[in-house]
Amino acid sequence: MAFVDKRPALFGTVAVLSTAALFLVGNGMNPIWPVMWIAPIPVLVLAAETASWWVAAGAAALSMLLGSLTMLYYLHFALHLPVTAWLIPFSIASLLFAVGVLLFRGLLHRGAAFSAMIALPAFWSVCEYAASFAPANGTAGSLAYTQERFLPVLQVASLTGPWGITFLLLLFPSAVVSGLYLRRRRLPQAAHVAGLALAILAGAVVFGAIRLAAPNSQQKIKVGLLDTDTVVFADEAPEMQQLVKRYAEQAERLTRQGAKIVLMPEKTGLLLDSDTKIMDPVLQSVADRTGATLVIGVLHVVARDSFNEARIYTPDQPIATYDKQHMLPPFESKLTPGTSLALLSKPAHPIGVAICKDMDFIHPALDYGRSGIDLLLDPAWDFNVDRTWHGHIAIMRGVEGGYAIAHTAKDGNLTVTDDRGRILGEVRTNSGPFVSLLVDVPMRHDQTIFDRYGTWFPWMAGLLLVAAVVRLLTASRLASARRI
Repeated sequence: MAFVDKRPALFGTVAVLSTAALFLVGNGMNPIWPVMWIAPIPVLVLAAETASWWVAAGAAALSMLLGSLTMLYYLHFALHLPVTAWLIPFSIASLLFAVGVLLFRGLLHRGAAFSAMIALPAFWSVCEYAASFAPANGTAGSLAYTQERFLPVLQVASLTGPWGITFLLLLFPSAVVSGLYLRRRRLPQAAHVAGLALAILAGAVVFGAIRLAAPNSQQKIKVGLLDTDTVVFADEAPEMQQLVKRYAEQAERLTRQGAKIVLMPEKTGLLLDSDTKIMDPVLQSVADRTGATLVIGVLHVVARDSFNEARIYTPDQPIATYDKQHMLPPFESKLTPGTSLALLSKPAHPIGVAICKDMDFIHPALDYGRSGIDLLLDPAWDFNVDRTWHGHIAIMRGVEGGYAIAHTAKDGNLTVTDDRGRILGEVRTNSGPFVSLLVDVPMRHDQTIFDRYGTWFPWMAGLLLVAAVVRLLTASRLASARRI
């Protein structure tokens, strides 16, 4: 496209603003999933057509940074974190995106079209995998979460985790731009590139459709989810005791409607170890009287240690606990993380417990999947504005591990999903003084490839990336030899 170099500033501006706007819409707090499939295309077209590598790099970095302004609002204005909490990680992400775009451009210009098509998807998948070890975020920044409403593609997570979905998301625009670039130069090669990409994407959708068509389990358990947002956090003993009594009354109401499990949110209030003898009998008596299991989240202070804890009240059984493993910095940096899983002793179906930010990480969710659970209970605390984005991250863990999810979030949603990621029921927690949801949850564990082999896909993406880099270096030498 000759006009790209005739008016580079104009085309560059249009490309940056277009991709940034598409990122904002496709990857925001309420992502519109189809948009993400085309979001990188304007910047990739610019990278393919411009003669200047620095124009391509600058446009890619700027579009990614502007496209993350939603997260600036979320981190700085909603969570009141310093601007650097957005600027530093997203500046790094923007620079990495520029590197991936340059790798795509370099391969395409050297005639290595197939390598160009996979270079950016492989590079970004590896970057997301590396970022998943960051204690502040885990996998929360993955582009894959934008596709949770696209159920056939969501099923890919059962094979690859989120990284396979990210790979597909970037494979499509890379293939489209490669095809556009090659059609005026090497039409047969353009057709081959487009055909390969289409075959991969079609295969993913067909796999997802077949998985979704599998019949649901006929064995079900009625789960009640319960929350009040009228008390954000009960930090005094009398207030906590009153709140627990109100939760107990509401929980017993749900059991009369058939609930066998009642799940309440994370960190309902402060529980000193000396106060457990007052609080525990209130909820345990409901469990014993009704035959239902109750789970509630508290901030439990024991001597010098504090735990973000889920307390589990099982009929006629000792009280069990689960301690949150992944803390939200800086708000929970002083809390002691847990190290073990918690499985309910009743009912007969294997059921696990995790807490909120644990769902941003591959573990302990993968450990629960490997233990064969049918359902994971997730007491949580979201921040209202992120009720859809962050509240739905847990859905991905259920698809990966082959189990249903019950998510009860203060300042968020009550959400139940099956092992395919289908939302079985959802209500906002700020829609009344006490909000509840009753859902018959299909109970089954579907052993998945991700259960068995874990994080194999990022390593395969790493091998593809190495091959693309080698191809770039080899193609460069070949091009130089031809010029000589």
